Amino acid sequence: MLSCDICGETVTSEPDMKAHLIVHMENEIVCPFCKLSGVNYDEMCFHIETAHFEQNTLERNFERINTVQFGTSDNKKDNTLQCGMEVNSSILSGCASNHPKNSSQCLTKDNTLKHEAFYSENLTESRKFLKSREKQAGLTEVKGSIYETTYGPPECPFCGKIEEHSEDMETHVKTTHANLLDIPLEDCDQPLYDCPMCGLICTNYHILQEHVDLHLEENSFCQGMDRVQCSGDLQLAHQLQQEEDRKRRSEESRQEIEEFQKLQRQYGLDNSGGYKQQQLRNMEIEVNRGRMPPSEFHRRKADMMESLAIGIDDGKTKTSGIIEALHKYYQNAATDVRQVWLSSVVDHFHSSLGDKGWGCGYRNFQMLLSSLLQNDAYDDCLQGMSVPCIPKIQSMIEDAWKEGFDPQGASQLNNRLQGTKAWIGACEVYILLTSLRVKCHIVDFHKSTGPLGTHPRLFEWILNYYSSEGEGSPKVVCTSKPPIYLQHQGHSRTVIGIEEKKNRTLCLLIFDPGCPSREMQKLLKQDIEASSLKQLRKSMGNLKHKQYQIVAVEGALSPEEKVARRQDSQVFTAEKIP
Repeated sequence: MLSCDICGETVTSEPDMKAHLIVHMENEIVCPFCKLSGVNYDEMCFHIETAHFEQNTLERNFERINTVQFGTSDNKKDNTLQCGMEVNSSILSGCASNHPKNSSQCLTKDNTLKHEAFYSENLTESRKFLKSREKQAGLTEVKGSIYETTYGPPECPFCGKIEEHSEDMETHVKTTHANLLDIPLEDCDQPLYDCPMCGLICTNYHILQEHVDLHLEENSFCQGMDRVQCSGDLQLAHQLQQEEDRKRRSEESRQEIEEFQKLQRQYGLDNSGGYKQQQLRNMEIEVNRGRMPPSEFHRRKADMMESLAIGIDDGKTKTSGIIEALHKYYQNAATDVRQVWLSSVVDHFHSSLGDKGWGCGYRNFQMLLSSLLQNDAYDDCLQGMSVPCIPKIQSMIEDAWKEGFDPQGASQLNNRLQGTKAWIGACEVYILLTSLRVKCHIVDFHKSTGPLGTHPRLFEWILNYYSSEGEGSPKVVCTSKPPIYLQHQGHSRTVIGIEEKKNRTLCLLIFDPGCPSREMQKLLKQDIEASSLKQLRKSMGNLKHKQYQIVAVEGALSPEEKVARRQDSQVFTAEKIP
């Protein structure tokens, strides 16, 4: 029976032992002098020859001594084989690891067979020499002393500890620094513990637990820092958003205030004074610019104060007789006109220095009222009235509000018109006429009814309003119909007739408060030029606003009808033309 000195396994024959040794030789080869590993057999031989030349020479000297003094005999073949296997096993124990799984490169079967003779012939003799010297004179101690004398005591490469013998140093490294060598302890039952987070190997469970706790504390700290950072970011973002919202609301509020103030100025509700204050201020400007002598200023101021005191318009902006002049013109000229319808007699009123820019609604009411005052059908409800001045008209509208007409419109104008430059529109004209017991109604043309934004339905409605006779009527028809109040966004005018040309196109005849008296008086000449009528004529292409409203007079109201209309004005609605 043969026993392996490396692992202790027992085999029955020499071939089995050789096969067994081949297994050990295929494992990782480690240098017996410096523990170099990870190379093949040829590389290891080259390393020993170059790096450990003196140690290798010493081994060879031992072989020569063994050859000279202790030659082998035939009757000792069995002992030689046994010794050869022991030497071979001793060298293999220094060259191979007991754990094949850690080997990085193994000898091939061919390399193993190639160097089998080297182990059986040369190293066997060295082993025999060492055994015989141990028995005779303790040759191992001599060899160690020679080695130590040459190189000094070995020193641990990890901790610097010095041992007397290399075997002790090897044992020290394997036992103390096993975790650094990444090989398990031989013949040691102590368990090893791997850190699940970083892979560190610990020999004690409590050390591993403390190590893992450090990982957990670190992660918890990082997460806490992340949460603190995240909370800080959210708080900062919230503050920035609040600041942005505050700035946006402030800007929106500022813009709303500016727009509201602009609308107040536009509609005369900015408390900058009314007709009287504007008249005086503009006359002073005219005097300062040299356009009005001081004497004229004082004369006009006196006339204005007298007019305001009695509430009657001073007539300084009135032009009369235009309807009569138009009747003559259409009879004698206007060859391109097939037929024309004119309203009842009406005076033209234009804006003055006191109401320029905002008084068009009041001036159109004066035109409409001037026509009604000359119509006997309205004597009962008007009872000898005169055309009022603008402050008086404002007072009359306030009285209508007090009676209960149009409370919604009154609240929008703060129930006050006197002393302001507030605009009025179709609704205010309607309630003012109704409070005077004049029957009228509002018609709303709220959208375009023709191509390119035109309003053919508006023209058709006005034609139907004025034309009461058929085709056989004369060319010029002077009707008893009062003029029509025409309102659109930002301005109002008065329709005093309509003409139909020979090509069947319609054209409205309109009085505009913005046209001064000197232009209107050109229509009073004996021979009216066609160019002078351009300021009156408005074709369909000239009226292209988005929406129009008209106030048309139909007759007089009884006291009972007035009360009924006052109740209806609580929820004011206008007739809409689709």
